[in-house]
Amino acid sequence: MEGGNTLKRNSLFIVLAGIFITNAILAELVGVKLFSLEKTLGIDALSIQLFGSTPLGLNFTAGVILWPIVFITTDIINEYFGRKGVHRISFMAAGLISYAFIMLFFVTKLSPSDYWLSLYNETPEGTPFDINYAFTLIFSQGMAIIVASLVAFLVGQVIDVYIFTSIRKYTGDKYLWLRATGSTLVSQLIDSFVVLFLAFYVLKDAEHRWSLSLLFSVGVLNYTYKFAVAILLTPVLYIAHYVIDRYLEIKKKQ
Repeated sequence: MEGGNTLKRNSLFIVLAGIFITNAILAELVGVKLFSLEKTLGIDALSIQLFGSTPLGLNFTAGVILWPIVFITTDIINEYFGRKGVHRISFMAAGLISYAFIMLFFVTKLSPSDYWLSLYNETPEGTPFDINYAFTLIFSQGMAIIVASLVAFLVGQVIDVYIFTSIRKYTGDKYLWLRATGSTLVSQLIDSFVVLFLAFYVLKDAEHRWSLSLLFSVGVLNYTYKFAVAILLTPVLYIAHYVIDRYLEIKKKQ
């Protein structure tokens, strides 16, 4: 590619970095919530049994809504700023995510105001409610999950950029869908199992450790969802590519 002045490229990198970091941090924060895809879509719950484990429905962490945006942004950054650009923003995001969790840890240790507790001392139905307990429970995710998620995130990013760059080396500027979707699908395969294996097997005590059959079942379901989303979002990459090329006034090599 040719063209694109320095000021516009710097502005583009700042915007992409903002989108990347914001969604990465949000994905980590909301990941504590599990949701039912079937109930959300208003369909009957499924009962999927894999590897002899307990039958499972389509239950995912809320973070899966945001992670596809992170990986799409990764591919766009890689396309215009290369491997160094992705590595820089990935480690920056990991550092900021760590900082956010450290600050949340200290915030949850602050003694709650009696006035704040009195404002939310019961639900609309009149049931007693402890707002401080709920706040602490939501923002105090297990250390194992935090560590596993960060490791999986960085491993996924490194793999994503490596595959993206390798495919581009052979295809040049052609086949954007192949290098973007291909790199995301492989990196998400690794990410899906690394986070589960570390959080619920390696770093869990024996009493609460998941069985390997359950781990692989949940991993397959999570990856299937991410696979489908990655395919569906492929057109977004082409739209973003077109808009950015026009913004940077890039002329393709003939």
